[in-house]
Amino acid sequence: MASPPWYSCLGSSLPPEFPAIARLFLAALSGAILSLSFYAEHPSFYSWFCVAILLFSFLGARARVAFFCGFLHGLIFVLTCVSWVAEVLSVHGGMSAAAGWAVLLLIATVWGSSIGLFAWVVQRLSQQGIGLALFGAPFLWISTEVLRAYLPEISFPWGLLGYPAAGNPALVQLTTMTGIYGVSFLVAAFNSLLLWILASPSKKGPRRLAVVASLFALLLAVQTFGPRFVPTAESSHVARVVQPNFPENEQYVGDWYADHKADMAELEHLSLRRSPRVPQPDLLVWPEAPAPFSFQDPHFGPYIYRLATEFQRPVVVGIIDWKPILESGKGIPRTGLVPYNSAAVLNSIGQRTFLYDKIHLVPFGEYEPFPLIHQVVTSVSEEVGGFRKGKERNVGRLPNGNTFSIFICYEAIYAGEIRQFANNGAQLLINISNDGWFGKSEAAEQHLRMARVRAVENRRWLIRDTNSGITATIDPYGNVQRMMQRDTRDAADLPYDFRTDKTIYTRFGDWFAWMCVGVSAILVLLTFRKAKSPGPAQAPQTPHDS
Repeated sequence: MASPPWYSCLGSSLPPEFPAIARLFLAALSGAILSLSFYAEHPSFYSWFCVAILLFSFLGARARVAFFCGFLHGLIFVLTCVSWVAEVLSVHGGMSAAAGWAVLLLIATVWGSSIGLFAWVVQRLSQQGIGLALFGAPFLWISTEVLRAYLPEISFPWGLLGYPAAGNPALVQLTTMTGIYGVSFLVAAFNSLLLWILASPSKKGPRRLAVVASLFALLLAVQTFGPRFVPTAESSHVARVVQPNFPENEQYVGDWYADHKADMAELEHLSLRRSPRVPQPDLLVWPEAPAPFSFQDPHFGPYIYRLATEFQRPVVVGIIDWKPILESGKGIPRTGLVPYNSAAVLNSIGQRTFLYDKIHLVPFGEYEPFPLIHQVVTSVSEEVGGFRKGKERNVGRLPNGNTFSIFICYEAIYAGEIRQFANNGAQLLINISNDGWFGKSEAAEQHLRMARVRAVENRRWLIRDTNSGITATIDPYGNVQRMMQRDTRDAADLPYDFRTDKTIYTRFGDWFAWMCVGVSAILVLLTFRKAKSPGPAQAPQTPHDS
């Protein structure tokens, strides 16, 4: 009598001889391979099967082994995908190398715990039935992404599962309805379907294989032929975008403007040089930069005012804005100045017409996320915790009547926050950033990919200006119209335009993600229901431990 296929045992659990160490190895491997999808030099298709490897690693295991499989997957993914965090905090945040790695380990621990919780719940659902577990896995995965996006103080929705797939011009259009979470769900669901085949009884295996093969063919066709049907938006405006390429780790000592007189003269030349293009630039953009640009500075204020009057069009510039504050120390009120990471717009006569203060600051880099550890952080760096958070997502108006909004750097990874600018009436999105502190890592490319999705989610043109790259303009369908070379000082005239329509995502935000959270809550409740006892005609199944 022929023995049943090896995969038939997945209806209950993996074979008992499958040891815990092998499960943990598979889970770690799945995290490492998944991270490759976020590197430009590697294919992005790894995300379509790595979660399936993770599911395979813990189904049938004890609950605690399942949790550690998920935890190890998340931990390894973070350490291999965003290892640049440690360097950023040591270079940009002024931390020691050891402190930078400690913060990275904290992020990896939180991330790993969320995936561990995902694995624990899916494993418990599998006791009710493997089909229910695989049905619930995509909803539960999205819930982990929502958790990481909405965690207080230390949220970090970088590297979501859907971003590699969203690199496809056709698939990214789904985000206009669901946001990036819809693409993550699609990828997670396909991973579950792969396990659904393996969990098939021998009689149903060929039928399920045919179903999944058909879906795979459909996905492949969409990704191959779909981009041909994605339009390229027409533009009728041009922005002069300046990339200063200032060094990152330079200390502000002595007279900075005297030391950088030649640099500022070169930036002025790049900003005002005549363009052979028609139409001429009608907007000038300077990015967030590692320079002491502030209107309160006696050198920078007159410089940028004069530049605006010579350019004769609106000028966007990243600045440090010092605002007065009334504080009370030891019962004695006193006034002082506090810094905000801000973006300002000047009109053609040098008047400041718009100011946006960055709301979502970088934890440990721009502010202290946990005041209770003030002494610990201060002992690491006196620079941490200096900036204050802004309060309003402002919408500005240009002389031609069109509206815009500006968001700064790290804010680009928060889809639910950026869509509020468009919902408030912004017809153009401008992202200024200082990505030089990513160094030579893959982070700058990852940052651009995520910012690109924000343009599609809201069907808005996005002008993205960075200190040292990647500077680009992106149309409402996700087409990157032009990029400037990295690590060079230059200026380019980039196309842009205005849109007034609102997508489903712009209007309703993360409705799909919260729906997944609601389904997940029901699934969690189901894990506390007793599993059905085997019928009299069935032989009782022996639980397998790992």
